[in-house]
Amino acid sequence: MAQQDIIIGPANQGQGDTLFDAFTKVQSNFDELYADDAGDVNSVSAGTGISVDQTTGAVTVTNASPNATHTGEVTGATELTIASGAVTNAKMAADSVDSAQYVDGSIDTVHLANDIVTYDKLGVEFTESAVISAAEVNFGTAQVFTKTLTGTTAFTYAGTQIGMVKDLIINADGNSFTLPTGTKIIAGTPSTGINFIQVVVTAAGEYWTSISQQQ
Repeated sequence: MAQQDIIIGPANQGQGDTLFDAFTKVQSNFDELYADDAGDVNSVSAGTGISVDQTTGAVTVTNASPNATHTGEVTGATELTIASGAVTNAKMAADSVDSAQYVDGSIDTVHLANDIVTYDKLGVEFTESAVISAAEVNFGTAQVFTKTLTGTTAFTYAGTQIGMVKDLIINADGNSFTLPTGTKIIAGTPSTGINFIQVVVTAAGEYWTSISQQQ
Protein backbone atom coordinates (compact mmCIF):
# COMPACT_ATOMS: atom_id res chain seq x y z
CA MET A 1 0.00 0.00 0.00
CA ALA A 2 1.29 3.47 -0.83
CA GLN A 3 1.56 5.93 2.02
CA GLN A 4 -1.76 7.70 2.68
CA ASP A 5 -1.20 11.43 3.13
CA ILE A 6 -3.49 13.35 5.49
CA ILE A 7 -4.91 16.44 3.87
CA ILE A 8 -4.55 19.37 6.27
CA GLY A 9 -5.34 22.31 3.95
CA PRO A 10 -4.78 25.93 4.98
CA ALA A 11 -4.67 26.59 8.69
CA ASN A 12 -8.06 26.96 10.36
CA GLN A 13 -9.99 26.91 7.07
CA GLY A 14 -11.80 23.62 7.50
CA GLN A 15 -10.51 22.30 4.18
CA GLY A 16 -8.50 19.36 5.57
CA ASP A 17 -9.54 15.76 6.29
CA THR A 18 -12.03 15.18 9.05
CA LEU A 19 -10.66 13.68 12.24
CA PHE A 20 -12.19 10.34 11.27
CA ASP A 21 -10.63 10.32 7.81
CA ALA A 22 -7.28 11.56 9.11
CA PHE A 23 -7.02 8.87 11.82
CA THR A 24 -8.27 6.23 9.39
CA LYS A 25 -5.24 7.00 7.22
CA VAL A 26 -2.99 7.03 10.30
CA GLN A 27 -4.30 3.61 11.34
CA SER A 28 -3.81 2.18 7.84
CA ASN A 29 -0.24 3.46 7.72
CA PHE A 30 0.49 1.94 11.15
CA ASP A 31 -1.12 -1.37 10.15
CA GLU A 32 1.14 -1.66 7.13
CA LEU A 33 4.29 -0.79 9.09
CA TYR A 34 3.57 -3.31 11.84
CA ALA A 35 2.57 -6.02 9.38
CA ASP A 36 5.97 -5.66 7.67
CA ASP A 37 7.90 -5.58 10.93
CA ALA A 38 8.70 -9.34 10.73
CA GLY A 39 11.02 -8.65 7.76
CA ASP A 40 12.93 -5.86 9.46
CA VAL A 41 16.59 -6.31 10.50
CA ASN A 42 16.80 -5.67 14.21
CA SER A 43 20.46 -6.51 14.75
CA VAL A 44 23.56 -7.89 13.01
CA SER A 45 25.75 -10.66 14.46
CA ALA A 46 29.31 -10.96 13.18
CA GLY A 47 30.59 -14.41 12.10
CA THR A 48 34.13 -15.78 11.82
CA GLY A 49 36.43 -13.25 10.17
CA ILE A 50 33.66 -10.59 10.07
CA SER A 51 33.31 -7.57 12.36
CA VAL A 52 30.62 -4.88 12.65
CA ASP A 53 30.83 -1.42 14.19
CA GLN A 54 27.29 -1.63 15.67
CA THR A 55 24.35 -4.03 15.58
CA THR A 56 21.56 -1.60 14.61
CA GLY A 57 21.23 1.52 12.51
CA ALA A 58 23.87 2.21 9.86
CA VAL A 59 26.00 -0.92 10.27
CA THR A 60 29.51 -1.15 8.76
CA VAL A 61 30.61 -4.72 8.02
CA THR A 62 34.36 -5.47 7.76
CA ASN A 63 35.96 -8.68 6.45
CA ALA A 64 39.00 -9.30 8.65
CA SER A 65 40.40 -11.99 6.28
CA PRO A 66 39.63 -11.04 2.67
CA ASN A 67 42.11 -13.63 1.34
CA ALA A 68 40.54 -16.91 2.38
CA THR A 69 42.63 -20.02 2.97
CA HIS A 70 41.19 -23.15 1.35
CA THR A 71 41.89 -26.76 2.25
CA GLY A 72 40.79 -29.84 0.37
CA GLU A 73 38.66 -29.51 -2.77
CA VAL A 74 37.45 -26.02 -3.63
CA THR A 75 33.90 -26.26 -4.93
CA GLY A 76 31.05 -23.91 -5.70
CA ALA A 77 29.35 -22.05 -8.51
CA THR A 78 31.83 -19.15 -8.51
CA GLU A 79 35.02 -19.79 -10.44
CA LEU A 80 38.30 -19.23 -8.60
CA THR A 81 41.29 -18.11 -10.64
CA ILE A 82 45.04 -18.25 -10.00
CA ALA A 83 47.34 -15.64 -11.48
CA SER A 84 49.89 -16.85 -14.03
CA GLY A 85 53.17 -17.83 -12.37
CA ALA A 86 51.63 -17.69 -8.88
CA VAL A 87 52.12 -21.37 -7.98
CA THR A 88 55.67 -22.00 -6.77
CA ASN A 89 57.39 -25.32 -6.07
CA ALA A 90 57.00 -24.66 -2.34
CA LYS A 91 53.21 -24.59 -2.78
CA MET A 92 53.04 -27.98 -4.49
CA ALA A 93 52.47 -31.14 -2.50
CA ALA A 94 55.05 -33.92 -2.65
CA ASP A 95 54.34 -36.35 -5.51
CA SER A 96 51.63 -34.02 -6.83
CA VAL A 97 52.96 -34.44 -10.39
CA ASP A 98 53.08 -37.99 -11.72
CA SER A 99 52.88 -39.76 -15.08
CA ALA A 100 49.23 -38.70 -15.49
CA GLN A 101 50.42 -35.09 -15.96
CA TYR A 102 53.24 -35.89 -18.40
CA VAL A 103 52.63 -35.19 -22.08
CA ASP A 104 54.75 -35.94 -25.13
CA GLY A 105 57.72 -33.62 -25.17
CA SER A 106 57.34 -32.48 -21.55
CA ILE A 107 60.57 -34.23 -20.51
CA ASP A 108 63.64 -33.37 -22.56
CA THR A 109 67.20 -34.67 -22.43
CA VAL A 110 68.34 -31.64 -20.42
CA HIS A 111 66.27 -32.88 -17.47
CA LEU A 112 67.52 -36.47 -17.56
CA ALA A 113 70.44 -37.12 -15.23
CA ASN A 114 73.57 -38.63 -16.77
CA ASP A 115 73.65 -42.44 -16.69
CA ILE A 116 70.03 -42.54 -15.45
CA VAL A 117 68.72 -44.94 -18.14
CA THR A 118 69.40 -48.49 -16.95
CA TYR A 119 69.13 -51.74 -18.89
CA ASP A 120 65.78 -52.47 -17.24
CA LYS A 121 64.37 -49.26 -18.75
CA LEU A 122 65.32 -50.16 -22.33
CA GLY A 123 62.68 -51.27 -24.80
CA VAL A 124 62.27 -54.82 -26.08
CA GLU A 125 64.13 -53.92 -29.28
CA PHE A 126 67.29 -53.78 -27.14
CA THR A 127 66.70 -56.52 -24.56
CA GLU A 128 64.58 -59.34 -26.00
CA SER A 129 65.22 -62.46 -28.05
CA ALA A 130 62.50 -63.55 -30.49
CA VAL A 131 61.87 -66.47 -32.81
CA ILE A 132 61.30 -65.46 -36.43
CA SER A 133 57.85 -66.91 -37.16
CA ALA A 134 57.96 -66.68 -40.96
CA ALA A 135 60.51 -64.87 -43.11
CA GLU A 136 60.09 -61.28 -41.89
CA VAL A 137 62.51 -59.94 -39.28
CA ASN A 138 60.95 -56.94 -37.49
CA PHE A 139 63.82 -54.96 -36.01
CA GLY A 140 61.52 -53.15 -33.59
CA THR A 141 60.51 -56.29 -31.68
CA ALA A 142 63.79 -57.74 -30.34
CA GLN A 143 67.59 -57.52 -30.29
CA VAL A 144 68.37 -61.18 -31.06
CA PHE A 145 66.40 -63.24 -33.60
CA THR A 146 66.52 -67.01 -33.99
CA LYS A 147 65.09 -69.46 -36.50
CA THR A 148 65.51 -73.08 -37.61
CA LEU A 149 64.68 -73.38 -41.29
CA THR A 150 62.37 -76.03 -42.68
CA GLY A 151 62.90 -75.06 -46.31
CA THR A 152 64.43 -72.47 -48.58
CA THR A 153 63.77 -69.04 -47.05
CA ALA A 154 64.03 -65.48 -48.39
CA PHE A 155 64.28 -63.16 -45.38
CA THR A 156 62.84 -59.63 -45.34
CA TYR A 157 63.37 -56.79 -42.87
CA ALA A 158 60.80 -54.46 -41.27
CA GLY A 159 60.91 -51.70 -38.65
CA THR A 160 64.48 -50.75 -39.50
CA GLN A 161 66.01 -47.50 -38.26
CA ILE A 162 69.41 -46.04 -39.09
CA GLY A 163 71.95 -47.07 -36.45
CA MET A 164 70.20 -50.28 -35.40
CA VAL A 165 72.46 -53.30 -34.86
CA LYS A 166 70.72 -56.69 -34.78
CA ASP A 167 71.86 -60.28 -34.30
CA LEU A 168 70.37 -63.23 -36.18
CA ILE A 169 71.09 -66.86 -35.34
CA ILE A 170 69.86 -68.96 -38.23
CA ASN A 171 70.01 -72.75 -38.12
CA ALA A 172 69.68 -73.51 -41.81
CA ASP A 173 69.39 -77.25 -41.01
CA GLY A 174 70.55 -78.14 -44.52
CA ASN A 175 68.40 -75.49 -46.24
CA SER A 176 69.49 -72.40 -48.15
CA PHE A 177 68.41 -68.82 -47.42
CA THR A 178 68.82 -65.34 -48.83
CA LEU A 179 69.01 -61.95 -47.14
CA PRO A 180 67.02 -58.85 -48.20
CA THR A 181 67.88 -56.54 -51.07
CA GLY A 182 70.24 -53.87 -49.80
CA THR A 183 72.39 -56.35 -47.85
CA LYS A 184 76.09 -55.58 -48.15
CA ILE A 185 78.08 -58.58 -46.91
CA ILE A 186 81.44 -57.58 -45.50
CA ALA A 187 82.46 -61.02 -44.18
CA GLY A 188 81.38 -64.61 -44.61
CA THR A 189 78.69 -66.32 -46.68
CA PRO A 190 75.38 -68.04 -45.78
CA SER A 191 75.83 -71.69 -44.82
CA THR A 192 73.45 -74.63 -44.56
CA GLY A 193 74.69 -75.00 -40.98
CA ILE A 194 74.26 -72.63 -38.02
CA ASN A 195 74.86 -68.96 -38.96
CA PHE A 196 75.54 -66.01 -36.69
CA ILE A 197 74.58 -62.88 -38.66
CA GLN A 198 75.09 -59.30 -37.49
CA VAL A 199 73.34 -56.49 -39.35
CA VAL A 200 74.02 -52.73 -39.09
CA VAL A 201 71.47 -50.38 -40.67
CA THR A 202 73.49 -47.54 -42.23
CA ALA A 203 70.81 -45.95 -44.43
CA ALA A 204 67.26 -46.61 -45.58
CA GLY A 205 67.36 -50.02 -47.28
CA GLU A 206 71.11 -50.45 -46.64
CA TYR A 207 72.26 -53.30 -44.34
CA TRP A 208 75.97 -53.94 -43.76
CA THR A 209 76.23 -57.59 -42.75
CA SER A 210 78.79 -60.04 -41.41
CA ILE A 211 78.18 -63.80 -41.31
CA SER A 212 79.98 -66.38 -39.16
CA GLN A 213 79.46 -70.09 -38.63
CA GLN A 214 79.56 -72.09 -35.44
CA GLN A 215 82.90 -73.82 -34.95
